[in-house]
Amino acid sequence: MSTVIAYVDGFNLYYGMRAKHGHRYYWLDLAALVRRLRPTDTLIGVRYFTAPVRGEPTAAANQSTYLDALVAHSQGEVETVLGRFVEKKPRCRECRTCWVCACTPPHIYRTYEEKATDVAIGARLVEDSATGASDVALIVSADTDLVPAVEAAQRVCPSRSVYMALPPGQVRLSKYFTTVGHFNINETALRASQLPPVVQDTTSGALYSRPAKWK
Repeated sequence: MSTVIAYVDGFNLYYGMRAKHGHRYYWLDLAALVRRLRPTDTLIGVRYFTAPVRGEPTAAANQSTYLDALVAHSQGEVETVLGRFVEKKPRCRECRTCWVCACTPPHIYRTYEEKATDVAIGARLVEDSATGASDVALIVSADTDLVPAVEAAQRVCPSRSVYMALPPGQVRLSKYFTTVGHFNINETALRASQLPPVVQDTTSGALYSRPAKWK
């Protein structure tokens, strides 16, 4: 029996689920999902890479509840690795002035760009390959920015199998991933891998309920 470590690109998975299924599967038990995807493997751990939401208080609160519930329920199997969002102010390509709306007073448009997630996934993937942390690496993402890290991990440890689990909406793997196996995460797996509606932290006694918008 092989051992497996999963590397979950949180926002790649989130946007895939949102585009294909709306909010219904956000309350996702990542350890249960990996066990369903790799039923004959022994799960060593799940590395979950995400970033705290900015600019949307309700979404940020829902995310915080989910992260607390995920850690409480996983009993150490899920490690959360946080990146960051950087504020950007779009500018006109001609005059380079920040874009503003026609309101009184006007509002400057702002967007947020996620930083550090791809690098963090790549670093942990290569590190785990170098130390022989598991027989199998399962990457839950379809992001082609991970190609160099995957290739480096395979050079470091050629015997370690690497698979891509494609989030919903990703029909096929990019042609740039030439040395890995892959499969799609279907709705059946998501539906069967949900956290309990209310998760209790056995240490603190805190209760975390599935956000109403996610039902």
